[in-house]
Amino acid sequence: MRTGKWLCGAALILSALLHGQDRSIAVEKSPMRVPLRSYSAPVIPPIRLSNSDRVHRLLRAGKLYLTVQDALALAIENNLNLEIDRYGPLLAQSGLERAQAGGPIRGVPSASAQVSSVNAGIGVNGSILSAGLSSNIGNNSSTSVGGASIQQIGQVTPQLDPFLQDTTTFGHLTQPQANTVLSQTDALVQSVHTYNTVINQGLLTGGSLQFRNYQQYFKENAPTDVLNPANGPHMDFTYRQPLLQGFGMRLNDRFIRIGQVNLVASREVFRSQLVDLVGNVLNLYWDLVTADQEVTARQRALANAQQSHDDTQKEIAAGAIPRVDLLRAQAELARTRQDMIIAQNAAGQRATLLKEAITRIDDPLLESAEVIPLDRILVPDSDDLPPLRQLVATAMTKRPDVAVSKYRDQTAEMALSGTENPLLPSLTPYAQTYNRGVAGTPQSFGSTGPNPYFVGGYGTALSQIFRRNFPNNIAGANFSVPIGNRQAQGDYGIDQLQYRQSQLSGQRDTNAIVVDVSARVSALRQARARFAAATDTRVLQEQLLEDDRKKFASGTATFNDIIIDQRSLVTAQISEIDAESAYAHARVGLDQVLGESLESNRITLDEGLNGRVSRESQVPDVAGSPAN
Repeated sequence: MRTGKWLCGAALILSALLHGQDRSIAVEKSPMRVPLRSYSAPVIPPIRLSNSDRVHRLLRAGKLYLTVQDALALAIENNLNLEIDRYGPLLAQSGLERAQAGGPIRGVPSASAQVSSVNAGIGVNGSILSAGLSSNIGNNSSTSVGGASIQQIGQVTPQLDPFLQDTTTFGHLTQPQANTVLSQTDALVQSVHTYNTVINQGLLTGGSLQFRNYQQYFKENAPTDVLNPANGPHMDFTYRQPLLQGFGMRLNDRFIRIGQVNLVASREVFRSQLVDLVGNVLNLYWDLVTADQEVTARQRALANAQQSHDDTQKEIAAGAIPRVDLLRAQAELARTRQDMIIAQNAAGQRATLLKEAITRIDDPLLESAEVIPLDRILVPDSDDLPPLRQLVATAMTKRPDVAVSKYRDQTAEMALSGTENPLLPSLTPYAQTYNRGVAGTPQSFGSTGPNPYFVGGYGTALSQIFRRNFPNNIAGANFSVPIGNRQAQGDYGIDQLQYRQSQLSGQRDTNAIVVDVSARVSALRQARARFAAATDTRVLQEQLLEDDRKKFASGTATFNDIIIDQRSLVTAQISEIDAESAYAHARVGLDQVLGESLESNRITLDEGLNGRVSRESQVPDVAGSPAN
């Protein structure tokens, strides 16, 4: 019963791990409905720290059977470096979203300014302000919105998302009155409620639209107030549009266009990283194949040395050869055994490097598993390479780094307007229209009473605004020009010079591609020639060893001749194996430099981005491997 519970628990844990592995990496919007969705955090899945289940499907009796395609699939699904790289396109997507919102972020006005402010004409202090007797009391009709100081090189894009800001304050103020002529009290006690709502919309032209709804409720203990309590609302609409510095659609949407290009470029950057991973895994796989073949060659050499040692003992016992030849046979046997141990250790190290590249976390089953590569290096009869000019054209079309370089030049050119426009002076016309109203509860002071038109509540004052009983219109322009303008000149010069450097770097990289393709083609041809020569040498050494063994049996060759032939044959076999490996590496390198690694290995970019290869893996029928 306990065993069953343990197995059930293990199955649940494994299922959870696999579910986490299958979940793709994506920034998902909050499930809340609009408009609350805009104010809740997006859903970002946790990092994936489990190996894909493909690993366990390829394990049999403590051995990991791998084809080239399976090794690449495991690397795409489990390699940690590639998993880190997958966040690049997501970061570019978030960067584009941020650019579409504009910036910088506006600040929040101080609440203390709202508490102490009054409307002209309301209350004792408002009367003093209306009479022009004081300039120390703020007039809220032109309250400015404070903001944080954000520095960046070049013109700042306006805030493109609509911005709603509301400030509500309640104040209870007491002021001593040395002169009681107006207040008729020694201590003026005021109750002030202010409501200030601002909606601001930035425009891609560089301008801005602002609507403000302001209301003040005012009550005080002064018997001289003809309206007490009183409501003093007003509404205003303001439009600002720079005409020189900061003007233009292509200036203010440059970061959006740059973000769009960066989103496409991020996929090319990831493709470049995927190509590098494919090339690295292929080289590790073929290194393991080469190491295993060398182990096999060393085992054959050890078997031959053992056979020679046994034959030498028989010949000495028969008196056919001197006893000193036994020492030579023993020394040769010890040397070949040492070479085999070294080859086995090297193969084990190659297997460890490959397992590290295709797994995400340590797995006890995988750690102790022996890697069995199922594919072998095949050198075709011919490569049938097209002319060099055509190969270079292919590289220029398919290589991701070439595409990234073009996108980099595009974004650099788009960004130039950000430092070119600030060379101009600043000219910003603005227009404002606003209406105010006043209404309150009448209070008689002597023979003076309020005008009945102003008697009422907030609705009465609001009606005055909509009827435009007290219209106000303001227009003006701000002009400024820096003397010398060295800061803008320096920024523009730096950007232009860096852009020219980038153009030259791009041309240098293009020239290097021609050299690189030519070098890879030459390396492939040299590897083929080396393989052909190594194969011929190995065949000749096999024939020579066979002939000398016949001569040794007839007494016309010495034991030293056999040892020398065996050593030469092993050397020829290792040289042939190394030549095969060199050809495989050269083929991988040529595919990389041409940008065809993914196509040649039937891998898609979407599989790399999702971390899931659609092709299923199955262990073929291997002698000695039990079925599921």
